[in-house]
Amino acid sequence: MLSTPKHRLGSRLAFTSKRSLPSPSSVRNVSSDVASSGSQKPVMNRYSRTITQPKTQGASQAMLYATEGVSSDDDFQKAMIGVASVWYEGNPCNRHLLGLGQRVKKSITNAGMIGYQFGTVGVSDGISMGTSGMSYSLQSRDLIADQVETAAGGHWLDGLAVIPGCDKNMPGVLIALGRLNRPGLMVYGGTIRPGSCEGAPQLDVVSAFQSYGKYLQAGRTEAAEKERYNTVRHACPGPGACGGMYTANTMASAAEALGMTLPGDSSFPAEYKEKLEECDSVGPALRNLVEKSILPRDIMMRAAFENAMVLTMILGGSTNAVLHLIAIAHSVGINLTIDDFQSVSDRVPFIADLKPSGKYVMEDVYKIGGIPAVLHYLLKNKLIDGNTLTVTGKTLGENLERWVHQRGELSMANQDVIRPLEKPIKLTGHLRILKGNLAPGGAVAKITGKEGLEFTGKARTFDTEDAFVEAVEKGQIKKGEKTVAVLRYLGPKGGPGMPEMLKPTSLIIGAGLSLDVACLTDGRFSGGSHGFCIGHITPEAQVGGPISLVKDGDVIHVDAVKNIIELRVPEEELEKRREEWQPNPLKVNQGTLYKYVKMVSDASRGCITDA
Repeated sequence: MLSTPKHRLGSRLAFTSKRSLPSPSSVRNVSSDVASSGSQKPVMNRYSRTITQPKTQGASQAMLYATEGVSSDDDFQKAMIGVASVWYEGNPCNRHLLGLGQRVKKSITNAGMIGYQFGTVGVSDGISMGTSGMSYSLQSRDLIADQVETAAGGHWLDGLAVIPGCDKNMPGVLIALGRLNRPGLMVYGGTIRPGSCEGAPQLDVVSAFQSYGKYLQAGRTEAAEKERYNTVRHACPGPGACGGMYTANTMASAAEALGMTLPGDSSFPAEYKEKLEECDSVGPALRNLVEKSILPRDIMMRAAFENAMVLTMILGGSTNAVLHLIAIAHSVGINLTIDDFQSVSDRVPFIADLKPSGKYVMEDVYKIGGIPAVLHYLLKNKLIDGNTLTVTGKTLGENLERWVHQRGELSMANQDVIRPLEKPIKLTGHLRILKGNLAPGGAVAKITGKEGLEFTGKARTFDTEDAFVEAVEKGQIKKGEKTVAVLRYLGPKGGPGMPEMLKPTSLIIGAGLSLDVACLTDGRFSGGSHGFCIGHITPEAQVGGPISLVKDGDVIHVDAVKNIIELRVPEEELEKRREEWQPNPLKVNQGTLYKYVKMVSDASRGCITDA
């Protein structure tokens, strides 16, 4: 049996006093609680007592008496738990999260604590994609983190249950838990069911994105329009996040590997009874975390991030995982770098036949035993560390042993969703960190091997996404011509907000150009993107990075084995271009995006805003 690691008490208190509590007196309270609790009754109101106990806080207490949770003086001894639903009715990923939050709140009440539900903003990547609204997507990650941190910090909540659904939601709430370092766990809203229509038994939102490219390739006929419409109409049949191994399912799986969710959380589909049963089990799990003062920084340690990176590589997860895991690690004081991802990619194969490059969806992972079964397979083959602590209060290894005892191990005999390690889709990871004179600060490539391992072609530069779409519509990107589409001024500052290029990559795939076109950008790619895609090029064009110096016709070479990205232009010519270069005006000059542009770091540092 794997043993639970010892709590690092001194380090934990150092974290708490440094970042969690603004009051020196409350730091002393936490210290004495942890030191003296022993066999005594556990302290449940470790944080909330700052406002519920002193006579000087009578106004705080008067207002709490007016809330649903407090009906007697004894209630002020209970833990006050925030329930943060990233809820928005206008998006299938998030539309059901208010209801899940209400169910979680009920389980918290039943566990003898007080639940206070609140909401955060959420931006739908799928809806905003291909428009200027996409500038708000990555920015929403940090806005969610700020909102959760503010609600919990301002109201002295003793713990948190955070309930995300869409792509940026998961890293947003985990960053908040890392910053606060109070007991908490995540409940993912779950994946959507696959859609279907005549001739297309397994559709998802990426099918809808690609339908326009297919329509163009088919010559815009009446039959092609009917197929396009039916795909759009039936791709999203209900609530839940986009079904493939796109960013939402990637980050939910990573959160489970980090130990910040209950077992099975990431692969329970949104409309399945297991998701509701999970919500019902949150109260007892949170009570255990509060009683034992198990904190996010006890769980999200270096080995846990290694586990998350390994799982991401195995599953063929989104390039966004690089940005988000670096940012989550920063929130708990761990220095994770792009080079760490390359190190993992060098030693871990890609074995999951999941969309976008494969044929299966997250619901299929659930049917073969879920993410815990996959993790158990990795643990058995010594690819992950089972001694990391989780929100159950047990180690990851203990959770996985219990899971397979109840549900069985992952079988390689009756399924091909997950391949055996000895028969991988690709011998090394699909995420490659490229460096060279075009990206001296690094770039992130998503190379599954199906599109080849290197590419050389002539550059076509586009300073807007719309300009590229127009070029494809007009037939200016031709089959048989090796073209490197360079989409720039789309980075964290230039975008602003580093928009995703799912619309361009879907057009390329749909138009049958996947072997003829490589896409390079200082923006991002959706988890739904596939083909020869290289994003996160650093430094970005807006700050004068080499990508801003590329001209039409320049030769660009990419080698995803040697991890090289090279602009084949003489250095003296590049120096001449540098002297002539002038920055484009910022696209925003006020408001939340302007503040984001002023604060955000580069992509290789996770686009953090509190450096």
